[in-house]
This record gives sequence, C-alpha cells and structure tokens, in this order.
Amino acid sequence: MIVSNRQRHILEVLLQRREATAAEIAEEVQISARTVHRDLQEIKTLLSDYGLSLAAKSGKGIAIEGAEPSIRHFQRLLSSFETAAYSSMERKTLIQCMLLEAHEPIKLFALAYEVHAAVPTISRDLDELAPTIEKFGLELIRRRGYGVEIAGRESDKRSLIEWLAQQYLDESDLFGPDPEAEHAWPVTRKLLQLAGKEHFLEVERIVWGLEEKAPSRLSENAYTRLLLKLSIAIARMQSGHTLDSKNRPEREQQPSRQPFLEPFLKAFPLEWPEAERASAGALLTGANKEARMNQDLLLHQNGAAASDTARRLIQSVGKLMHMPFHEDRSLLEGLIRHMAPSLERIRNSETIRNPLLPQIKKDFAKLYEVIRCAVDETMEGMEVPDEEIGYLAMHFGASIERLNLSRRVKAMMVCTSGIGSSKLLSVRIAKRFPQIEFIGHYSWYEASRVPEERYDLIISTVDLPIDGGRYIKISPLLTAEETEKLRSYLGQMPVEKEELSESEKPSTSGSWERMKLVSAYTSAVVSVLEPFSIQNLPVKQENGPAHAKLENIVAAMLETLPFSEQQSAVIRHQLLEREKHGSQAIGGTKLALFHTRSEHIERPELKLFRLEGPLWLGADGEAEVRQILLMLAPMQVSRVMLEVLSDISAMLLQEDFIELLEHADIEEIKPYISQELDALLHNKWRG
Repeated sequence: MIVSNRQRHILEVLLQRREATAAEIAEEVQISARTVHRDLQEIKTLLSDYGLSLAAKSGKGIAIEGAEPSIRHFQRLLSSFETAAYSSMERKTLIQCMLLEAHEPIKLFALAYEVHAAVPTISRDLDELAPTIEKFGLELIRRRGYGVEIAGRESDKRSLIEWLAQQYLDESDLFGPDPEAEHAWPVTRKLLQLAGKEHFLEVERIVWGLEEKAPSRLSENAYTRLLLKLSIAIARMQSGHTLDSKNRPEREQQPSRQPFLEPFLKAFPLEWPEAERASAGALLTGANKEARMNQDLLLHQNGAAASDTARRLIQSVGKLMHMPFHEDRSLLEGLIRHMAPSLERIRNSETIRNPLLPQIKKDFAKLYEVIRCAVDETMEGMEVPDEEIGYLAMHFGASIERLNLSRRVKAMMVCTSGIGSSKLLSVRIAKRFPQIEFIGHYSWYEASRVPEERYDLIISTVDLPIDGGRYIKISPLLTAEETEKLRSYLGQMPVEKEELSESEKPSTSGSWERMKLVSAYTSAVVSVLEPFSIQNLPVKQENGPAHAKLENIVAAMLETLPFSEQQSAVIRHQLLEREKHGSQAIGGTKLALFHTRSEHIERPELKLFRLEGPLWLGADGEAEVRQILLMLAPMQVSRVMLEVLSDISAMLLQEDFIELLEHADIEEIKPYISQELDALLHNKWRG
C-alpha cells in the first residue's frame, strides 16, 4: 500500500490522539483545514480496505472507528506502507503549476523527476488532466521529441490558476504568514507563488483604499476573488507572462486611463503594457458595478432593518456622548448604506477585515468604546466583530467633525506675549478653523472674570492655574502638530444645539434647490398617504401548517389592491420569501411590517391590516401578530420616495406610533405620520 507523506502524517495524528478536529490536524501537519478535509476523502477509502471508517463527532472532532484489534493492526501496518512523495491529487496540481510557469515545453521525464513518479504515471495523470484544462479554453499539447505544454491565451491560463487557487487554498493560506516560513508542503508553496501570494497584502491595501472611497462594498467572496485576480496578474507579469493585445475580450479593448490604476502602477513598478492596464481596469470597473448591484439588492432586502438599526444606534451613541447625531442626515444615510451589506455579512458569519483597526483604536479610543457599548445595547444577540465597530467609529468620527464645523465655537484668547502676537495667532487659527469666533484677547487676570456662559473654549499661549482639560495651550507660531492637537480638542467637545437668531434662521424664500427638495418630498408624502387605508382581515383558524395560513393572509391582503393575478403571484412570492429569511414581526409588539419592491408594482402602496385573529410568525412560531403594515414600492423609484418609505418604517420604533396603529382610526394616524415626516423634512431643509 502506498500513502503520501501528508496522508501518513494525518493518520499518525488520528491514531495517536484518537480524536482531533480538522483545525487541530491542520495545525499539527502545517496545512490548511480545507486540505485536511480533501485528504480525508482519500484516507477514508484507504481505511475501508481494513474494515475501518472515519467518523465526525459533533463537538469532538474526527476519529478512526472500528474494532480495537483492527485499529492496532492497521497502526502496525502503517509503518510498513510505502511512502510516496505526493498523493495523486498533489502530483497533478504540481504538474499543472509547472506547465503554467514554463515558457517552453517540458519533457515528460523532467516532469516525472520533479514529482518523484514514473513516466507512465505522469502519462496517466496528463490523460486525466486534459479534460479539465480544455474547459478553460486551453490545450494540453503532448508530442514525442517536443515535450508537454499548456497552450492558449494568457487570460485563460490566469483563469485556470485562479480556479486551482480556489480549489486547493483557503483564506488562511492567502491572508496568513509567508508560506516560506510556515508551509512545509511544496504543493501549497508552489501554488501560492503562482497565485502571487507575496503581493497579496499590498494589493489588498490598495483595493481597500479604493473601496473606502467608493459608495458601495463588495461581498466577501467577490472581494477575495478580485484580490486573487490582481495578485495573479502581477505575478504573471513579473515572470514574463503578459497578456496579448490581440484577442482580448471586447470589454477590455478601450484604452485604460482610469485614475484608480495609479496606486497599482506606483506600488508595482513593472512595465504595464496597455493590455494589462485595460485588463486591470476592467477588473476594477466590473468589481465596482458588482458592488453597486450587490448594494442595491441588499438595500432592497435589508434597507428597513438597516434603517431601524442605524436610527437606534444614532440615538444610543447620541445619549452616551451628549451629541445631536440625529441632526446629521449624512450620518444616517451613510450608516444605512454601510449597514445593509455589513449586517448581511455578520448574519452569514462572513469575515470582516479592517486594516485600519489598530489606528482607529488608537486615534478614536473613547469613541470606539462608546460605540461598542451602544452596539451591544442596540444589536443585542448579534456578535459584531471589532472590525465592524471600527468602521462605525469612522462614520461617527466624521459626523462629529461635521457637527463641529456646522456650529460656531466661541473662544477666548489668553496671551502674555503682547497684543500683536495674540492677534497674529488668532488670524492663523481663524484661517484653519473658521468655526472659531474669538470674543476677545485677555490676560489671565481679565479672563478669569469673564462669565463662563460667554465662551466655549480657552486658547492660551501659557500655562494657566486651572484644570488642563478646561483649556488648550499652543504656541504663537501654531505648528502643524498644534493644529492637529486643536482639531482633536474641538472634535472631543460636546456639541449642543444652538438657538439661532432671527437673522440666522433659514430664509423662507430659500434657494431654488431647497424649494425643489421640499416640493419633491411633499409630493412623495402625499402620494403615499393619500391612498393610505385601514382594513380588517378575517383569519381562518384552520389546523393546517402555519405557512399555509400565512400564504392565505398575504393573498387576501393583495386582493384588496389593484394587481393582476400574475402581479399578485410574483409579489406574494417575494413577501413570503422575505419572511423565510427572517421574521418581519417587530419585537415587543403585535405588529409586522411586510415590505418589498418589484417591477410588478407600479406605484407605492401603504396599507394597514388589522387581523381578526392571531397570526404566529418567526422560526419558532412564538411571535403573535395582530396588525400588518403592508409597504410596497416599484423597483425603479426616486431616492426621495425611498427616504419617505424608510422614514415611515423607522417610526415603528416609536411606541406612540405602534399604539396608534393598534387602536387609532385613520383620522389620527395620517396626521401623526404627516407631522413626523414634516419634522424630518425640516431637518433636511435646515441641513
């Protein structure tokens, strides 16, 4: 019997420990968990020949099962098994790597020598590899006297490398330490070299920077694929395998002058032919489009949940920091767009990476801790990783800066070096911080007698006999370091709502853009609320499955609206699918929000249904529902309309609104919604 070195090592671990998880085996053998699972398939076949089997025990790991005498017998035999350098699968992977690396055909005997196998064995391996290689539009050429090579377009060869990496490597290989130091297995090391492992972290740094500036984020899988494609491209260019300008896909034919290529050109000072630039540009453009589509889909699916969570988070952080974050509409919009995909990733237990996390924890230590407390309070039951807290801290940090810039800070200058130097310093500060307004220049004796309500901040060029937290000391020269110190100090100041004087209040005439915003928002509110109605809905108390009752209720709700049979069928399916992926019942109430967008919906619909009997929702069927707010919208709908619908759904966090939906009539509910939306419009108009 022949086993590979790696298989022997895995068997020895299982026989010695009797039980071990895939992660423990991977750590012992120095391979990835994915490789362990793949090798176990071959080991399972081997064990069956000796009356043994592999069993996965929940919570304990993997164990060899069988009669104890059989296990001891196999353990004795294992030492006498012939050891091959590589398993069949390892050998084939190495052969493909060698052929893809080569610039010319390789002789059959050279391949056999490299993988420590006989020539007939290599011939059989090539027979088995040919169909896979052909699937990528490539040809495996084998001719006597010529050798063996993989022929075809460079772009197709890169696709094959990407597939091999996805098949045989996992994230611990790609994002982990240098393979030269950590991996003893030549196959993994060779494949990582071919995939451009040495460039992976630098490519990620650049892509991460580009993604931070973009409005949308890629999914975890798409993000890893993009990094892999770009790393492979750089490794291939370095090894002299460049794209041919002929026969390129049509989408890569346009000259590439995208500014987002510049970071790659600087970080990797290679010769980038036009074909390579166009290909990299197409990859980044395609990823950006995919991110936008993914973002739109997730906003469509999770927009209401993200809006609710964002509003609760803003309220909680605002209370903890005594800051009016609710006035910053940009913060709410930014959080909703960020949290729709991030909540999906957290629910799916996907990895969230944040290369700036150490810096964020250092620069925003207090803010980071506050947001961790607020998240634990508002997102109870969800394990939110530190990386996500870091992203949220960046959103709130930017909001603090906006809020501080939007208000005036009244400052008092204390300076003993003369009126001239204090005037010069105040001019320098005013240029860098236009929000600071000086109420005067004083000596400390004079300043100590100025009422505290007249100023927010003391700026001094000398040490003062008061608590250091009540003033900031800077030199008359205002160095770059002191500028950052003052900016940080302003960022930590509590922002209180200011009463505006009559002259500061917005003019009722307003600007043309403001008038258009008011008009669009008002029109959207009217189009949603005018047809709004309330209807009682009977609930049959049949004994059938719960999903059948839900289907009947959804069908009954849609029958009250002007949809064709085909439209109703599609919308009903969407609403039921949404419920399968997470209950739409609102915790702590007897209300559910059923909402969706569809091409089969022509105009927004908002309707309240009061059930004449209980409907039980949720995975465990324990959420009792007595009212359903149905919210429908077209797939193509204006941003303003989406804001109105999002604002209405967010009102479901307010107890008084829930109470109205449960008991009040339409004459009370409509004015309430109107007043709430009017207040939100006023914020938009002001901000």
